[in-house]
Amino acid sequence: MPKTIGVIQVKGGTGRSTIATNLAGELSKHGSTVLIDCDMPQGTSASWFVVREESKRNLFGSLKVDTAINHRELVIKVEQYADTDYIVLDGPPRIAEMTRAALVLADLCLVPVGASKAEIWATSDILELIKEARQVKPINARMLWTRHRPHTKLAQELTELATKELGLTALKSTLGMRVAYMEALGDGLTGAEMPDPHARTEIENLINEAKVLLKKK
Repeated sequence: MPKTIGVIQVKGGTGRSTIATNLAGELSKHGSTVLIDCDMPQGTSASWFVVREESKRNLFGSLKVDTAINHRELVIKVEQYADTDYIVLDGPPRIAEMTRAALVLADLCLVPVGASKAEIWATSDILELIKEARQVKPINARMLWTRHRPHTKLAQELTELATKELGLTALKSTLGMRVAYMEALGDGLTGAEMPDPHARTEIENLINEAKVLLKKK
C-alpha cells in the first residue's frame, strides 16, 4: 500500500503547490510516486510536471502526475495507484468535499502556514475539517511553516500564537522565504535541485521528517 501525503490548506498563497511538488519530486527518488493535482483547472502542480518532463528532470526519479476534478474521482485515482510507493495530494485552496476526502485518504496531512498572524487566523478554518475527518479515522495532521524566519522575534510570537489558536503540532522542518522555491516551481525543479544550499537543506530535512512520520503510522 502506498504512503499518502496530503498538502491541505483552504487559504491560497501559502505555498501548497510548492510543497506538493517538492515532496513528489524528491520522494520519487526514493520510490515510485504519483502526484495528484486536486486544484483544477488551475493545475499548478500538473503544469510543474509538464515542465519537468520537457526538461528531462524526471529521469532522476519515478514520478507520474494525475488530476482529480472532484472527491469521487480522487478516491478512484488513489485506488488506481495502490501499487505505488508514495502518493502526494495537492489539495484545493477552499473548503470542499475534495479537501475532506484528501484528509481522510492521507496517512500524513501537512498544513502549510505562512509567517503572519492573518494566515494563522485563516488556517483555523481547517480545524473543523480535521475534527470531522477524525470521526472517520485517526488523522495525523502537522503544521508546516513557510516563508519562515526562525531567529526573529516575530517567529517566536507566531509560534506561540499558532500553538494557542490552532493546536497543531508543527514539523521541525520549515521552509524559508526563498526565491529558489519560486524559480524551482516555474522550472520543473525541486528546492533540493537548486543551487541555493539553504533550500536544498530545507527540502532534504522535510523529506526525511515526512518519511519518519510515515513509517510510524
